Amino acid sequence: MNVIGMDLAWGEKSRTGLAVLDEAGRLLHVDAVRTDEQILASLASFTHGPDGTPADLLVAIDAPLIVRNPTGNRPAEAALNRDFARFEAGAHPVNTGKPEFSGVPRGARLGAVLGLDLNPRSQRARRAIEVYPHAATVALFRLGRTLKYKNKPGRGLPLLRAELLTLMRLLEGLADAAPALLLDGPDSPWPGLVTAVETAGRKSELRRVEDQVDAVICAYVALMAARCPDRLTIYGDDENGCIVTPTLPIDHEPIGAAVREYAARHDEMVRAATGFTTLVQAILDEAGINYLSVTGRAKSVASFAGKAARRQDGVPQFPDPLREITDQIGVRVVTYVASDVAAVADLLADQVVVTDDRDLGHETASEGRFGYSSRHLLITLDGAREADPALDPLRGQVAAVQIRTVLQHAWAEFEHDIRYKGTVPDEHAREFDRRFTLAAGLLELADREFTAIHERLHGGVVPVAAEEPPEASADPRIEARELAAFLAGQYPDAGWSRTDHYDWISGLLLELGITSLPELSETLRAVNQLDLPARMAYRYPPGAVRRLDDALLATFDERYLGLHGNAHRVAALRARRDKLLGA
Repeated sequence: MNVIGMDLAWGEKSRTGLAVLDEAGRLLHVDAVRTDEQILASLASFTHGPDGTPADLLVAIDAPLIVRNPTGNRPAEAALNRDFARFEAGAHPVNTGKPEFSGVPRGARLGAVLGLDLNPRSQRARRAIEVYPHAATVALFRLGRTLKYKNKPGRGLPLLRAELLTLMRLLEGLADAAPALLLDGPDSPWPGLVTAVETAGRKSELRRVEDQVDAVICAYVALMAARCPDRLTIYGDDENGCIVTPTLPIDHEPIGAAVREYAARHDEMVRAATGFTTLVQAILDEAGINYLSVTGRAKSVASFAGKAARRQDGVPQFPDPLREITDQIGVRVVTYVASDVAAVADLLADQVVVTDDRDLGHETASEGRFGYSSRHLLITLDGAREADPALDPLRGQVAAVQIRTVLQHAWAEFEHDIRYKGTVPDEHAREFDRRFTLAAGLLELADREFTAIHERLHGGVVPVAAEEPPEASADPRIEARELAAFLAGQYPDAGWSRTDHYDWISGLLLELGITSLPELSETLRAVNQLDLPARMAYRYPPGAVRRLDDALLATFDERYLGLHGNAHRVAALRARRDKLLGA
């Protein structure tokens, strides 16, 4: 099934916006046209198959489909306005006294051509529903009022652009919703619409995009009608016309001001999230701590709106959402073993300011339960980094850092998808709770065994002879696996390093002219007499590559600082060298 959104102009002189989603919620097509013939031509490849047979369709049309009353409102408008007028999302009066509806409405005519059933409760393969984007956005995003992106007297270009971009960011946030709206695919037309809004020099240029954005909202309501009709409300009756819209939450709070401010700051938050992710990764790499991944994100506008609207015992959970929602910027560090979780937390406490530190695994265990396990920190820049102009986007920002093992991460992601994004039937809820608890206990045991294996191996590792390659390699560098085996014997008390770091330091060795393990062993002979761990006073367990890095710095000094591969970290290496010399 394809779902189609149609922001249908009442007459053919104005533009009609069109949008098409597939049943997974991916945006396939947008357009802005005028005539009925242009509408049908633009949608032809989606309304019919390659052989000309009719495709399954659900079309959401922002225009009246059935109009019988001679004056005033239809029952549908009257009912919808009772819920939405206070949010400035009331519908305009529709009656046969208006020229556009004196005969068969345009939407009904198009529906007839496409063979659509106009009953909103129909289950036929080709059907249509009447929708209203303003009401939909208020309910979906818990807005206190509608966004002012429609051109009206007194609204200048800057306001219209800002409000339309806010709406577009809200829609992008539905990628995390159920059902998901996926706007960022490789062939998606959405980025082009965003660029058109950002670069628009006239209101007319915004209007063309606005029609298509409204059509995307219509299409998403159609997707909800196909996937989760229980979350929609039908206003009106079959005889006089119906309007279908997402149900207004009973506990709807006017959080629109906070949402709009967050949306206006979202680009800034994205830059800060990228900066914090890079910073945390650089701190871990500099320390030589092994990890699986470091990822980051800024909370989407829709996700922020949803969290801002949470209530507990009837009271808003976040009375001041912009200040109290602390995970607007999130960084996640996934390690291999549990001991590295503590090492990462200690390292960050040493390098940046940690304003909060919660070990949720410890809290769960203290309650005698198995379940979610993760270390959560809130961090800000330390004084020294606050003065660095390169870190300006991070100044004054707070980042929430999750640190967990790969097994803890797998459990948390699967549990979240099942419990929060999936549907667990009530009759199976207790069984699922038991199974998740059992899985959490098994994974905790596995984490302990991995830690024991890790500690046992590094209590007495002996170098492993590397296998001869099948044929000579043209690359003169020491092969990463050979270097890893050598360093395991050279530094038996050191932790593993990331695989790509062995490749990286092999390149530095090549810059120094060291292309074999015997050469490296001879180079390290003198520095092995020094107690580098004592000189460096490691506060966390460095990996083997970090140990070699310090040894090369102690051996080659300025020459090592001047290597091309070290150009990005000269300041950090100088600080380390000063530590070595001071000791």
